[in-house]
Parts: sequence; C-alpha cells; structure tokens
Amino acid sequence: MLAVQHHNSSGITASSPSNYTTMVWEPEVEAVSRNATHLPNNPTAAGISMTLGIVFNVVALIILAKAYNRFRRRSKATFLLFASSLVATDLAGHVIPGALVLRRYSAAPAAEAAPSSRGDPADDPDASCLFLGGCMVFFGLCPLFLGCAMAAERCLGVTRPLLHARLVTTARTKMALTVIWLLALGVALLPFFNLGAYTKQYPGTWCFIRVMEGIKATDMAFVMLFTGLALGSLALAFVCNTISGMTLVRARLKKRSCSHRSSARSHDTEMVVQLVGIMVTSCICWSPLLVFGVMSATRSYSGSLGSDRDSYRSLMVTGVRMATCNQILDPWVYILLRRAILRKIYRITKRRASFKGSTFRSVRWDLNSFQISEKNSVKNI
Repeated sequence: MLAVQHHNSSGITASSPSNYTTMVWEPEVEAVSRNATHLPNNPTAAGISMTLGIVFNVVALIILAKAYNRFRRRSKATFLLFASSLVATDLAGHVIPGALVLRRYSAAPAAEAAPSSRGDPADDPDASCLFLGGCMVFFGLCPLFLGCAMAAERCLGVTRPLLHARLVTTARTKMALTVIWLLALGVALLPFFNLGAYTKQYPGTWCFIRVMEGIKATDMAFVMLFTGLALGSLALAFVCNTISGMTLVRARLKKRSCSHRSSARSHDTEMVVQLVGIMVTSCICWSPLLVFGVMSATRSYSGSLGSDRDSYRSLMVTGVRMATCNQILDPWVYILLRRAILRKIYRITKRRASFKGSTFRSVRWDLNSFQISEKNSVKNI
C-alpha cells in the first residue's frame, strides 16, 4: 500500500505538467459539451406564455360567468358549469406550474455556477420538482377528462333530451366535477406510492414522468397509464362529438322543428362547435407529448435509445411546449366560437359571397350585351 502511494506520488511529481494540462482541459471540454447540449436559460418566453395564458383564461371566465347567469335555468347551464370549471382548471394549471418553471429558470444560473450542484437532468429530484411533475400530470389530465365529460353530456342532451333533463342536474354535475378532479389527483399521486417516478427533464427547467434515464417496469406502466387515459379521453370525446354533430345535421336537414325548438337547436349547435374546437385543440397540443413520451419510454426500457437520446430530449421539450399552448388556446374557443361571433362571421361571409356573385353577374351581363351589340353591328354592315 505504501509502495503504491509512493509510486503514485512520484508519478504525479514527474508528470505534473501533463497532468495539470489534462486537469485543466477536461473540465473545459465537459463545459463546452454541456453548453452545446443545454438550451439557453431564458425565461422570457415562459413569462410571456404565462402572462398570455392568464389574460386569455380570465377573459374566457368572465364571458362564461355572464353566460351562466343568463342561462342558469336552461339545459345550457350544465355545459357552462363544465366549461367554467375547465377554464378555471386551465388558469390554475397555467399559474402554478408556470410559477415553478420560472423559479427553476431563475435558479438555473446559480446551479450552473456551482460545480457540485450542477448535474444531469436524471439526478434525484427535489421536493419542488416532484410537485411540478405532479402538477403536470394533474393539470394535463383534468382538461382532457373535462372535455370528454362535456362531450358525453352534450351527446346525451342532443340525442336524448328528455333523459338528459331527468338525469343531469346541477348537483350531479358538481359531483361529476369532483370525481374528475379526484381521479386526476389519484393518478398524479401514484409515483409517491412507488408506481412510476417524476424526474428533471432536459434542459433541467421542468419535471415530468421518467421516460428516459433508468426507466423501470413501474415507470413504463405509469407512462402507459397516463397516455392511455389521455388518448382514451380524446377518443371518447371524438365519438360523442361525431354523434352529436350527425344528429344536429340530420335535424337541420329535416326542418320539422318549431321556432322554440329551432332556438334550442341553435344553442346545441353552438355548444357542439365549441366542443369540437376544444377536442381539435387538445389533440393538436397534447398528442406530440404523449407520443414522444411513449416512444422515449419504450426505447429506453428496451435499451435501444443509444445515440438518439439527445433527439428524444429535444422532442420532449417540443411536446411540452405544445401542451402548454393548449391552456392558451382553450379560452379562445369560448371567446371566438360564440353564437354572436359565429353569426357575424356568417353574415360577413354571406355578404362577400353575394357581392362576388353580383359582380360576376354584372360582368357576365356586360359581356352578353357587348356580344349582342357586336352582332347587331355586323348585321347592319
């Protein structure tokens, strides 16, 4: 042991210049490689996204609150209660995780300056990271569950209005909302009972389900559960909205309803159009994160991720950014796809179409009159 120590000390003394050079350059190369793979810690985009989401959701909440007071005793009240809960959930899901992400952005420069605290995104998460991961799952599932419940409620209201009036009440709607929130909360708490795990995600400014480093069978099961619930909600919403849309189109073509029923169908059409907008927005925004998460977890669990790790990290960042856009775009569904706005759009479109038609007819009439006058002149000659 002493001989080994003496040999090492003499070796260090003899080759100190080369060793010093190696000790100096290796951290620099490591730092360069880290800088090359890490995204810039700029919280500006996150702050702008958070501000826009808050403003849009507050505006949508005001619109829905006014509409709920107007239709409190009608069948639309249930839909508006669901919609208000969805927007309120989106607002909370934008403020709470957004504040945590901004906090992690602000803490990133200090973490990079301290070599001891600088680590890989797969390092053990702290309490704030675990909370952020749970929020991502909870506020990710809630809008999808609520959109599915709204589509099912409207499908029952359109296809079986009498059964809907007997079964669907305000008290039962509130009970359904509580069950949805508790179900999403139960799924989000599963990693705290050793089913799945939350970890830091590249570039270290957000946390989510473990899909890459050190993935186990329980992690894979949790990823599949989360993805299955999310995609199942979207699929069920698609089926219900399709049935509702086909029923409304069929009733529109028959034209057997009275004026009061026509007004009710108008409200049904407005609600189904909004539901289709919610469904399309959720599919576009959430599908990339769900698909990329399953792909990353599957390849990591099978050990075939290899050199594609950086590509999948970038894909996950793109997916979570698109998922965040869902909470910004959802309020615009209620702001833009209202009956008053749709009527204005319809009138403007109809006016332009009639103007183009009248212009086309006048041009055609001028051409015909020119041809007739030309024929007459030829005959005179």
